[in-house]
Amino acid sequence: MLNMINFNFNFFVNNKKKIIFWVILIILFVGVFTGGFFLGKKQTVCSVCQPSEIDFSLFWQAYGLLKDNFIDKSKIDSQKILYGAISGMAQSLGDPYTDFFNPENATKFQQDLAGSFEGIGAEIGIKKEQLTIIAPLKNTPAEKAGIRAGDAILQIDGKSTTNMTTEESVSLIRGKRGTDVVLTIFREGWPTSKDISITRGTIIIPTMDWEIKNENIAYIHIYQFGDTLSADFKKVVSEILQSRAKKIVLDLRDNPGGYLAASQEVAGYFLEKGQIVTIETFGNGQEPTLYKTEGKSELLKYPLVVLINQGSASASEILAGALRDNREIKLIGVKSFGKGSVQELAPLQGNSFLKITIAKWLTPNSQSISEVGLEPDIKVENTDTDITAGKDAQLDKALEIIGTIK
Repeated sequence: MLNMINFNFNFFVNNKKKIIFWVILIILFVGVFTGGFFLGKKQTVCSVCQPSEIDFSLFWQAYGLLKDNFIDKSKIDSQKILYGAISGMAQSLGDPYTDFFNPENATKFQQDLAGSFEGIGAEIGIKKEQLTIIAPLKNTPAEKAGIRAGDAILQIDGKSTTNMTTEESVSLIRGKRGTDVVLTIFREGWPTSKDISITRGTIIIPTMDWEIKNENIAYIHIYQFGDTLSADFKKVVSEILQSRAKKIVLDLRDNPGGYLAASQEVAGYFLEKGQIVTIETFGNGQEPTLYKTEGKSELLKYPLVVLINQGSASASEILAGALRDNREIKLIGVKSFGKGSVQELAPLQGNSFLKITIAKWLTPNSQSISEVGLEPDIKVENTDTDITAGKDAQLDKALEIIGTIK
């Protein structure tokens, strides 16, 4: 036994340096593994947290109190609470175009871009903190029911729209074809609000159409800057070039906008190559981005006037501003809506996303569009009497003005 102890002691003495080396190596390995594990765990659980800016303990405290004390436990849906919190965070910025889309609303949004959905067929937005019709779309239940651009929506099926987001209103107005929705509408000039019942339908949004008026005037009406407009407009340009048209009236009334790229491409037919269509400004010291024409200017030689109204928004305002600033084209009608901001879609988990305002549009002469709109050079209103009689005073004036231009 003593010999064994002596053997072990001698072995330790003789191999002391090797043993210490391996012990240190094992400690280092365990330390690195443990540190990496916890570091990785921290990064996985909270990759975007900034504790120095936000203390989320208040949120969890409120969530716990609701979960433990709310009288009807069946109404506690943790997913809805989370969506509501994110939506409230977006709304706290006070920007009507920054919003959260849950998976259901995200799907509806994509259907809008595709140009087909079930509803009443009206573009809706917030103006001066009031839910407002930007534009009823052509040949839709909304248009047929008499809804007009600029109408204020006070209630939807009896529910007040005060503090209601655009997305909330859309979810209430949308519905199956053949069902009804009642909008309580107030229009400037009315003594009181009116309830208008609208039967929902399948909405197919056209992009544009055109015809010859007064023998040699091409009347082009663009309804939205959607997916197919570029191809549709290219075809129309070819038809106009082969027609007897000598002048053009471009109608952007009740056009709620769409894709900037489509507006930029259309501008290229009317302007010289390389001219500025719009300026994107970020307001944080970052250099603005200039969007310029890239087209062949096929319609540059044609005298032109442009029709706008309070339903002209976003991409249609960009096009109208570009034509006015670069060619001094006359704008006829009434002041446009004033939707001159840029939104970016930021995907989130579970097929939801945030729509975030990241910049604003300026006309080539650096005039802001947002909340201001474009003032017409020649102001003409379509009165209730005109509309009832089937008269379009704005278009009549545009045809009169273009007729005098050589």
